[in-house]
Amino acid sequence: MNILAAVVSGMVGTMAISMVMALGPKMGLPKMDIVGMLSTMFGKPNRTLGWIMHLMMGVIFALIYAFLWSLGIGSASWLVGLLFGIGHWLVVGVMFALIPMMHAGIKSGEVDKPGLWMTNQGGMMAFMGGVMGHMVFGIVVALVYGLF
Repeated sequence: MNILAAVVSGMVGTMAISMVMALGPKMGLPKMDIVGMLSTMFGKPNRTLGWIMHLMMGVIFALIYAFLWSLGIGSASWLVGLLFGIGHWLVVGVMFALIPMMHAGIKSGEVDKPGLWMTNQGGMMAFMGGVMGHMVFGIVVALVYGLF
């Protein structure tokens, strides 16, 4: 397992999914502002903290992908990256339903509850936007990791 490759690929993958989220509304998808949601997690909005948390999560997931590849579970290919991205979304989408338990902005009522797979913020289109973004993340992580 190449830790440097995982860190770099996680950062690049996170920037790629962030671009999908930023362009989502222009493609008919609902607003997907994970950085904004993370920025209010501990109280007063802090977008810098939101970006740091988002990038950190991307690196952690890229490390998980690389660990799985090192165990022989798939390989750093676009197809496996795509499949890992789908699985990644199916797992983390559940976490969105649990966020209200630990999110200061949601507890105070300043931020809406995202719901399971963010469906409270756009229904099935939010689900599709999330799966598309995570597919892009997985593909980018796999391809960048493979360059090392």
